[in-house]
Amino acid sequence: MIALLRREAQIPVVWLTGVLFLIFGKAWFAAAQASAALTVLLFLVLFAAILYGAFGVVRHAEHLAELLGEPYGTLILTMSVTVIEVAFLITAVATSTGSTPVVRDAVFAVVEIMLNGVVGLCLLLGGFRHHEQNYNLPGARAFLAVLIPLAAFALILPNFTVTAPGPVLSAPQAVTIAVLTAALYGVFLAMQTRRYSSFFQDPAEAETSARPEHPPANIPAGINPITFHSAGLALTLLPVVYLTEELGHIVEHTVAAIGAPIGVVGVVVAVLVLAPESMGALQAALQNKLQRAVNIALGSALATIGLTIPGVLLLSVWRDVPIILGLQAEQMVLLAVTLVVATQTFGGERTNMLQGAVHLVMFLVFVLVLFHP
Repeated sequence: MIALLRREAQIPVVWLTGVLFLIFGKAWFAAAQASAALTVLLFLVLFAAILYGAFGVVRHAEHLAELLGEPYGTLILTMSVTVIEVAFLITAVATSTGSTPVVRDAVFAVVEIMLNGVVGLCLLLGGFRHHEQNYNLPGARAFLAVLIPLAAFALILPNFTVTAPGPVLSAPQAVTIAVLTAALYGVFLAMQTRRYSSFFQDPAEAETSARPEHPPANIPAGINPITFHSAGLALTLLPVVYLTEELGHIVEHTVAAIGAPIGVVGVVVAVLVLAPESMGALQAALQNKLQRAVNIALGSALATIGLTIPGVLLLSVWRDVPIILGLQAEQMVLLAVTLVVATQTFGGERTNMLQGAVHLVMFLVFVLVLFHP
């Protein structure tokens, strides 16, 4: 029992933190309005608690991935993590009194971090250890075929519409884009989990139609492993989502207090959500399981757009507060180059270190532009 409590320490920690903020949060946030130091302190506490809990979410999701196999395992992982980000961004939109770029910056940061930072590290380090690595080409092409138009609709199109002033969508445009984005993502999920599920499996596994054997998880006797890890996932995820909503009340004030660029808000959200997932992708690449890394990286970017954009657009229409979605000129260039290079990287059936180096260079340029636009 003691070993179990140690292994599941995330659950009591995040629940205790959530209870404390539920009871004292309003008083702490009110006091923080007059104290930059307290603002930063509350941000750090929430950030650490959410990140610690997110690692617990990812751990249970990875066990489910092993038990259920691909693509269901990675889908559970990406969905669980994306829910945290969606909760944060919807809270940021719901509490804002005017148009805010935090959604745009967060979604753009997720795309750049996953498609350049994470993919670059996976290909570079995986290639260094294993020379060339295989993945399932049809699966990667399916991800990009859906990701490219949805990214363009969400982050580029608003700059060129004229019905509403500024890089925003009018109400009819927002509703239409939200519905079409959700519908296309729903079609993709149906294809991923049913007719074309073999596209998202390791090539060797897809050819044999066999699920790899995994040792049973170290759980109490008599408990179904799927039930155990599903319950652990839910118990960890629920307080993390609540704490993420609390973080939404303070993150912009924190960034302003330390004098950082406003775009850092979106990057903070992306780093918070993606850190555990990114480590899972990197570990998979080092173990020569590149297909899992591809599923995590591309699936996370697609899930972020497919779930976040419809939610925030519909909320903005309901609150009659337009959301700034259109990227700035230099960001559009980076996004376009990222998507083009990604199609080249995943245009064959093997990857190497050079491709990883290219993606990492693009990620470093993204960081440069963030602080020196």
